[in-house]
Amino acid sequence: MAEAKQAAEAVNQFGYRSFALGGFKFERDEYFAHINWPGGSHSMSVETFLRALIRDLAWNFFYGMVNFDHVFGTTNHYGNVDVFAGLYNAGYRSQNKHYVENFKSEDALAVFRALMEDWTNEEFDPFAAPAETGSAFGAKRGENRRAINRKRLTAKRMVGMKDDIPMRSDEGGNKVNRQFLDVDQSQPEVHAEPGFEDEVHAFNFFGYVSRSDVTWNPSVCAAVKDSLICATTEEFVLPVIHGNDRVEWFVQLSDEIQWEVGDRDTGVARARVTMKPGDVAAMPADIRHQGFSPKRSILLVWENNDATLPGLYASKKLKPNPVDF
Repeated sequence: MAEAKQAAEAVNQFGYRSFALGGFKFERDEYFAHINWPGGSHSMSVETFLRALIRDLAWNFFYGMVNFDHVFGTTNHYGNVDVFAGLYNAGYRSQNKHYVENFKSEDALAVFRALMEDWTNEEFDPFAAPAETGSAFGAKRGENRRAINRKRLTAKRMVGMKDDIPMRSDEGGNKVNRQFLDVDQSQPEVHAEPGFEDEVHAFNFFGYVSRSDVTWNPSVCAAVKDSLICATTEEFVLPVIHGNDRVEWFVQLSDEIQWEVGDRDTGVARARVTMKPGDVAAMPADIRHQGFSPKRSILLVWENNDATLPGLYASKKLKPNPVDF
């Protein structure tokens, strides 16, 4: 396991610091994030880089594989994390130009969080849809800690229950999103028998999700043991190409998302899936996927949080697809 180090170098001509993580070095200018490692380098749009990174950080590294683009990314091993360049790119692999280091998760998180804070300008919210935020580009202009330090909402049982996460409301600063103004905000009436007031609960799921101020970042709305019901609103492009390490189920609740699906390890195309309201899809454990949402849409993601699943799929004790037709 590599040693993580954070090199806080003097700011460059654009006002940004550079950062080091093991053999990786990260620098940015007005438009691009530049990544260097022993024997290689790569550049990508700094907006794409920051949008991908914040979603990885929000989960203390997202489960499975997070490809920022076709070259750079991370793989979560739950306690430690691979940071890679070209590892799942056929061209890099064929020329033996791929590079990977493994770090303790907390060490890599510390470096990436410091980078995120330094590289995010005051008017840019990397969680927001492009139409709802300012620019990531240009010389350094302040900071936006409020945006990048949002806490992911995770219900222990269900949103709104006693001692659980509260409902979203105007008073709590959760306004209805501009594209969901037609969503009914009324709440169901619950008449519980005496003694069951804290056990019987219901809430307006569509109303709750319509008040989300982030895109492409699931929040847990209900949980039964390892079974998690996650709600997310999607708009524009999923900023990462997500490689699964378990099956996940998608239920399209409004509008439309188009998914490009490929082999997890090679990226070779497998399918293009267009989901409309009422459609259900099972994303297998051996694929990578990226979504495209022409307007803001509501997606329910059903996740299995069983920590043994990645090993079971990797050892082929479980088939990657949950259903055979």
